Amino acid sequence: MTEECWTGGGGNPLLQPNGLTRPGRAGYDPVIRAARRAGAIFHATRGSFEVLASGFLSTALPSGRGGRLTPDLERDYAMSKRTSAKYKLDRRMGQNIWGRPKSPVNRREYGPGQHGQRRKSKLSDFGIQLRAKQKLKGYYGNISEKQFNNIYKEAVRRPGDTSEILVGLLESRLDAIVYRAKFVSTVFAARQFINHGHVRVNGKRVNVPSYRCKPGDLVSVKGSSKDLAFVLEATQLAERDVPEYVDVDHGKMTATFSRVPAFAEIPYAVQMEPNLVVEFYSR
Repeated sequence: MTEECWTGGGGNPLLQPNGLTRPGRAGYDPVIRAARRAGAIFHATRGSFEVLASGFLSTALPSGRGGRLTPDLERDYAMSKRTSAKYKLDRRMGQNIWGRPKSPVNRREYGPGQHGQRRKSKLSDFGIQLRAKQKLKGYYGNISEKQFNNIYKEAVRRPGDTSEILVGLLESRLDAIVYRAKFVSTVFAARQFINHGHVRVNGKRVNVPSYRCKPGDLVSVKGSSKDLAFVLEATQLAERDVPEYVDVDHGKMTATFSRVPAFAEIPYAVQMEPNLVVEFYSR
């Protein structure tokens, strides 16, 4: 993270109706918006942002031009936690992305917001590519744009069909394998399940959802977590099946990642277009 402008001209904050302050337009960038969403309040007398929200460390930033993010806030800002409604993506795309019966698109087949029912305009080629990228990225849950872009760059570096390699890398993520094995009901639950230390890879605790598994890796649920109600319910879900490239034993709560799948083998609930994702990033 480089230097940022935290205040308007002359370093003077602008008063808000609620008595709080925010920087001037010149410094009102995405970093500041993220800090304010996290509960950051600008103190006019102290000339600093202070993060007060739960889960964030209380930290101060210098006022004026050239104020730097502290390491604590930089780490928190880099988090890829989804703060908006998960199923809003369904309605934006007009499709039931994860194939879930509770998806709101099953009842309201139009976009979210007050203008959602307006007639849709024809998308440009860029719009079609962007839509395909957002749909594939959103399918895998809380992947940030930076993470997704890095996965694409890794796919480009490898020899072969970039679109096939891209989806293969996505399916090799630990959270994707836990989701495919039906240890949990959603890809978002898979990420949390791993973060909370319920998963073992080859007998070792792994709490990083983006951990890349290799063919032959054994993924298992921690002994004390095998009888959790939501885990037992997830194994009985009829809305999706376990794919062939994941060998699962729900009695022992283990899953073996047998091979990196081809695009045709991945059981997406809707049509994905990784070739358009490659075109989007190749512009």
